[in-house]
Amino acid sequence: MRTAFQRARLAVAVTLLAAAAPLAYAAVSAEEAEKLKGNELTPFGAERAGNADGTIPAWDGGLTGGSRYDGKGKRQDPFAGDKPLYSVTASNMGEYEAVLTEGTKAMLQKYPDSYRIDVYETRRTFAAPDWYYDNTFANATRASAGPAPSYAPTDAFGGVPFPLPKNGAEVMWNHLLHWRGHAYEQPMTNALTSADGRHVVTAVGNSQVQIPYFDPKGSLETFQNQHKGDYWLFRMVNDGPPIRAGEAIIGRENLNPDQTRTWVYLTGQRRVRMLPNSCCDTPTPAAAGVAGFDDLQVWLGRLDRFDWNLVGKKEMLIPYNANKSQQAPNIDALLMANHLNPDYVRWERHRVWVVEATLRDGQRHTASKGTYYIDEDSWRAVTGERYDAKGDLWKVLYNLPVVAPELPGFVQGPHGFYDLIAGTWYASNLEANHQGNLVLKEGGWPDNHFTPASLTGSSLR
Repeated sequence: MRTAFQRARLAVAVTLLAAAAPLAYAAVSAEEAEKLKGNELTPFGAERAGNADGTIPAWDGGLTGGSRYDGKGKRQDPFAGDKPLYSVTASNMGEYEAVLTEGTKAMLQKYPDSYRIDVYETRRTFAAPDWYYDNTFANATRASAGPAPSYAPTDAFGGVPFPLPKNGAEVMWNHLLHWRGHAYEQPMTNALTSADGRHVVTAVGNSQVQIPYFDPKGSLETFQNQHKGDYWLFRMVNDGPPIRAGEAIIGRENLNPDQTRTWVYLTGQRRVRMLPNSCCDTPTPAAAGVAGFDDLQVWLGRLDRFDWNLVGKKEMLIPYNANKSQQAPNIDALLMANHLNPDYVRWERHRVWVVEATLRDGQRHTASKGTYYIDEDSWRAVTGERYDAKGDLWKVLYNLPVVAPELPGFVQGPHGFYDLIAGTWYASNLEANHQGNLVLKEGGWPDNHFTPASLTGSSLR
């Protein structure tokens, strides 16, 4: 038997071990979850009410219905008749300083003669299927964030994993798992613009995305047992430019970041290779190496290189209901020398969650810190900033949400970044040169369509 002294030492050791263990975050109480079904919050966790001065309206169910877009021609802009309420420029930005992100201010100051933001009536168009709302309510009480530093969600499926977030990592997981449909196909052109204003096409091709986490016929059990936590599947085959024609990439993002895998098909070798480090600031072949993996969609991938601080919720001017970007006749009309053409970008005033990321001790990344702005309705990160090792503002990131009433919800529009130091900038998912836009894929593809074997057995050159 242990002596009293030995028992005391054991108790102290257990206490110290518990204190040293990475923190995990539990689900919320049933009472707190009921807010999602009341008058206070929407079914996805946003504030139902508008703001005090009426510039942000109450959520009334979002934009739903309408005919299904067939992928031919341009996706329509439901608000094509809207006119800007006002425009913010370098000369009047001081009047709107409180609702401008640091990145927007920097762009206005760097390009005072060409950059502006046209602000339109705020329309809270985001909506989702009823089963998404049901799963969100279930996630509130069953899902929990795992231990630091990845905070990977457990027991979440088919909805917002953390509709009542308690920390920055949960908000970022809400972004990573934001609703955009189960499966879709998208023609795309990606382009890098040099500091002297030359547009260089880095990829032309077709991407296919499937999100097992949002399988309408699935369940938490099938997601865990069959898909093993693979929540986002990606396949892209390049048609051009000529030097890259025939190249392909397949990615499988997993809730456990160590299980994420990416493969590329190299035409010169006629072989499929698995990338050893498909994350973070590693250049991604999908962008011809000009963007890192986590530059995509403002943030994509693992969280474990940073500490995530939840600053809170703010009213900001952000790109929103960006169907105007789909109306450009070609990419030359959409791309200006230093930024997207303001004529094709719609901005609105919305509430956003603000999350600050700081590089963890002992970790390496080209960015020392970042700030991310996540729309309270869609949980999509719509813009952000990255700072270099000196602490200087380096990149301004953007991710334009395109409303698709037939989904209902938002689908992927152009995204990329502006490099304020180099003067270059990158735009991905440009559809203006193609015959159609993103189209939803009913039923999706078999899982093996997103495996390396599917590339070796295809007709790629």
